Amino acid sequence: MKIDRYWQTGYGQAIFLSRIRLPHRTFLLSIIVTLAFFSTACRSAPADRPPGYLVAGIESNPLRLDPRHSTDANSVRIGNLIYSALLRADEHSRLGPELAQSWRRLDERSYEFTLRQSVRFHNGQPLTAADVKYTFESILNPATHSPKRGLLKYLAAIEQTGTHQLRFRLNAPHAPFVEQFTLGIVPAGSPANDKPPSGSGPFLLEAVDSGEKVTLKANPNYFKGKPPLAGVVFKIVPDAMVRALEFKKHSIDFMQNDIEPDMLPWLKKNTGADIGVHQGTTFQYIGINLTHPILGQLKVRQALALAIDRDAIIRHLLKDTGEAASGLLAPNNWAFDASVRHWPHDPLKAKRLLDEAGYADPDGDGALPRFRLSFKTTNIDLRRRIAEALKEQLRKVGIELAIRSYEWGTFFSDVKKGNFHLYSLAWVGVMDPDIQYQIFHSASVPPNGDNRGRYSNPEVDRLLEQGRLSADETERKRIYGQAQKLLAADLPYVPLWWWKNVVVQQPSVKGFVPYPDGDLISFKQVSLR
Repeated sequence: MKIDRYWQTGYGQAIFLSRIRLPHRTFLLSIIVTLAFFSTACRSAPADRPPGYLVAGIESNPLRLDPRHSTDANSVRIGNLIYSALLRADEHSRLGPELAQSWRRLDERSYEFTLRQSVRFHNGQPLTAADVKYTFESILNPATHSPKRGLLKYLAAIEQTGTHQLRFRLNAPHAPFVEQFTLGIVPAGSPANDKPPSGSGPFLLEAVDSGEKVTLKANPNYFKGKPPLAGVVFKIVPDAMVRALEFKKHSIDFMQNDIEPDMLPWLKKNTGADIGVHQGTTFQYIGINLTHPILGQLKVRQALALAIDRDAIIRHLLKDTGEAASGLLAPNNWAFDASVRHWPHDPLKAKRLLDEAGYADPDGDGALPRFRLSFKTTNIDLRRRIAEALKEQLRKVGIELAIRSYEWGTFFSDVKKGNFHLYSLAWVGVMDPDIQYQIFHSASVPPNGDNRGRYSNPEVDRLLEQGRLSADETERKRIYGQAQKLLAADLPYVPLWWWKNVVVQQPSVKGFVPYPDGDLISFKQVSLR
């Protein structure tokens, strides 16, 4: 019974597994997987695999594939295969032309584009500047209720200067606006309803079986050449262990992330999978309510940062699929500043800071907590285990955490409302450092942005405003370097780690190139052998 309770804590599970010899650990995982197989086999049918199609296992159903409305990761990633954009980020997160044959910045408020003339939508209709103009204007139209409307608030006008030429004019200098040119383009007149419009990307939408799968077919008329794959089936399997079993049965060819770290050694040994771990940009952090009387004190936040042993969690729970982070921007971001302060694990210093903040050890022996806080997270197993690890580490410096785990909708609703002491979330797909304005500027408190902890620093505000005005990358890097240092000192977030992208694929899958943000656009060059 003691072992059962210890196992259920999650962190105990990691320690227990790490302390037993590898053969026993592998055997234990094999038992778990076998039990899962028998409990799910009756519900798990083989994938419908048309000849030449790759089957990718994903955790959740894409909500809206229309690029004007897609916000969840799976909708965006699948949508990028269906819809082409003016510009596209490459595997190094650098923007380059896609639909654009050429483009240039005319001045601090104007951009000019010339489109490729050989592009057709999947319905056969030629793609012209009128389609680009319509796509952006439909997002700005309040009647479409696009969640991306706010991203275009600096767009004053779009002028079509030719069949394949157009000009964007902004109402103020805004250097990060170029990122909006990665929006997928739809045909002019496409209604904003639940039916995804036609695209012009390497794959076309063949079928959507909600909750089951999304099937894409290779576009034979893709302007960069027909993909080697006949198509892609995105098979929706919510349970990570069941996805691993489907992979073992060859019902799934490919998985990226959403994989239990403990399953990786088992997959490698029992399936012969090709497993790659690559630097990513997803940033995991602890969000803090700075209006809380205790958490509003800098020394308390510093103590939190020092009490956490990131390396232990990364080693035991994440199985080295993360890297201890200094802040939002990952090392592969062009604006990353390597001199930004890291917070090492130093529980003794954490205790001294808590003493200095006026929260002394009540009985002098650590038996009683200095104070209590709640920590909110989702009810996903790995997230709960991470929360238990954080609870144990903070307990050692006298901070007691009450873990509150919820299903995603309830959890995220509380976070958006500011109904929390501490919580943990991740920022995905970070490209331009201007995202810091949305998160940390004092004007970005909800509903105007995502400054959910109510952070305010006039100097940070000034720098984030300045970073939007300059188009010079060297100058912007200097500005955002200063902002990163201030944020690392103030700790409106406690940085945890940058997730690495874990790609698990069958040996027959060739040519996949991982992208830092987890994009799947390189499926257009993948083949099955």
